[in-house]
Amino acid sequence: MLAPNAGFRHLDQIGAAGSGRTVSAYLVARYPLASEAVWVERIASGQVLLDDRVARKDEVLRPGQRLTWVRPPWIEPEVPLAMAILYEDRDLLAVAKPSGLPTLPGGGEFLDHTLLALVRRRHPEASPMHRLGRGTSGVVLFAPTAKAGKPLQATFQDPRTRKVYRALCSGQPASEAFEISAPIGEIPYPPLGTIHAFQPEGRPSLSRVTVLERRGKTSLLDVEILTGRPHQIRIHLAWAGYPLVGDPLYGPGGTPSPGTTALPGDPGYLLHAHRLELQHPSTHARLALMCQPPPLLRCDSARK
Repeated sequence: MLAPNAGFRHLDQIGAAGSGRTVSAYLVARYPLASEAVWVERIASGQVLLDDRVARKDEVLRPGQRLTWVRPPWIEPEVPLAMAILYEDRDLLAVAKPSGLPTLPGGGEFLDHTLLALVRRRHPEASPMHRLGRGTSGVVLFAPTAKAGKPLQATFQDPRTRKVYRALCSGQPASEAFEISAPIGEIPYPPLGTIHAFQPEGRPSLSRVTVLERRGKTSLLDVEILTGRPHQIRIHLAWAGYPLVGDPLYGPGGTPSPGTTALPGDPGYLLHAHRLELQHPSTHARLALMCQPPPLLRCDSARK
């Protein structure tokens, strides 16, 4: 039987945007995944504090006040609580994340059942340089200490850093190699309010695609991302007409499939962060950090 976690304290400092709202109205707007009735119940049970005292739902907020939600312990969903060290020194840490394990806390469900929590058992100050979607496996780069964070972030954002993913898409691309530059931005999506997707006026985005194998109705691809937009590969391949096999969210056109209520973290798609090439922040040596893809994302020759 799973044990509950230790709970969590969500702290908000009230700014100009929250000033003049009631406690309940502020919380509904700030955390919309919970209804007003749920927030009223939490306030009535003493879970919400205003400047370290129990709040009332109709109190009007002022700038500078501290609003705290003391969330009681809860049982988190089961996920694969495992990782592997790919590279480790005082300046950087690269680990292999399994599909199904969230990188960071979020969604109101995950706190301890995350890659960050696993890494911090080994390196308490560790911080991720990027994140992979819950259903994506592969290489994740961490700064092992607070001191290592700034130089490693500069290295990670260097244009010479290469990020190559392995993906299984639906369909047969017409070319063996091509680029996708569809812009990505936020669009309305009722289950969450908004979601990242193809948006004509969104941010510039660029992916380079190479076909590795053609497998009847699917194709095995290498995808290098030259920008790091949320869900970029899933959106770009769907926009091009080749959505990831098993993707419950993004369909042709790079927007949510008609009728879907899936969330970005819902698993099912096949995507793996295969290779990360970068310059070491201290030695300046070129590093190639690789993580073996799962069987369905390996070339036929590698599976034999």
